[in-house]
Amino acid sequence: MAGHSKWANIKHRKSTVDFRRGKMFTKLSKEIIVASRIGGPDPDSNARLRLAIRTARSLSMPSDNIKRAIERGSGGVEGQQFEDVMYEGYGPGGVALIVIGATDNRIRTIKDVRAAFAKYGGNLGETNSVAWNFSHKGELVIESDVSEDYLLEMSMDSGADNLKIIESGAVVHCSFDNLGSCENFFASKEISVKESRFIYEPNVYVQITDSEHARVLVKLLDVLEDNDDVQVVFNNADIDDDVLDSL
Repeated sequence: MAGHSKWANIKHRKSTVDFRRGKMFTKLSKEIIVASRIGGPDPDSNARLRLAIRTARSLSMPSDNIKRAIERGSGGVEGQQFEDVMYEGYGPGGVALIVIGATDNRIRTIKDVRAAFAKYGGNLGETNSVAWNFSHKGELVIESDVSEDYLLEMSMDSGADNLKIIESGAVVHCSFDNLGSCENFFASKEISVKESRFIYEPNVYVQITDSEHARVLVKLLDVLEDNDDVQVVFNNADIDDDVLDSL
C-alpha cells in the first residue's frame, strides 16, 4: 500500500510549482467557471466547484476573482464560456497520456495538443484509446511529519485505496465517491490535507529506462501543461531513479 518514488516526488512538487506560476489564476478561473456551469454555483452541493474554490483559496486567489468566475459560469455576468475537453494519446516510450482541459475554442486547443504530441514523438489517439488503462479516483496530498506507519494506519482507517510516501508527507488515493469523507477523516485526526482533487490513476505503468525517452517525455509534459487551455496531464510513466539522475 505504501511506496517511495523519486518520480512521484518530482510530479507532485512540479504540480505545486506550476500552479504558482503566472498562469495559475487563469487556469483556476476556467475550472471554477466550468464547474459552476455544470453543477451550479453552490459549492455545498457541487463537489467539483468546492474543490476548485479550496484550491484557489489555498493559492491566495482573490475572493473577487473567485466570485466573478462563479457568476460567469452560472450565467450571472457576461464573458467567455469554457467547456471541458479530454484528449488521449501516447508519448515517447509508449507512455499513455490523458490531457484534461477547459477551452472556449476546441479547434485551437486540439490543434495545439496534436502539434505538441507530434513534435515530441507522440501520437494523439481516439476516445478511450488509453483511458481504459486509468481509473477515475480521488487524491489527497498530505503534508505531515508523522511516521510512515501512522500515515499508513490512518489511510487504511479512512477507507482509502493506497498511500505513497513523498518528501513532504504522503499522497493518498481513494474512490471517486469517497474523496470528501477521506478528507474529513484526516482533518478529524489533525492531519493536514494540502490538496484534494479528482485524478486519473494508471492501472498499469510503463517503465522508462531510456534517458532519451525520459527527457523527451518530460519536455512533452512541460509543453502541454504550459498551454493555457490545459488544466492537467496524467500519465502512466514509471521513470527509473537512475534515469532521472541522468537528466
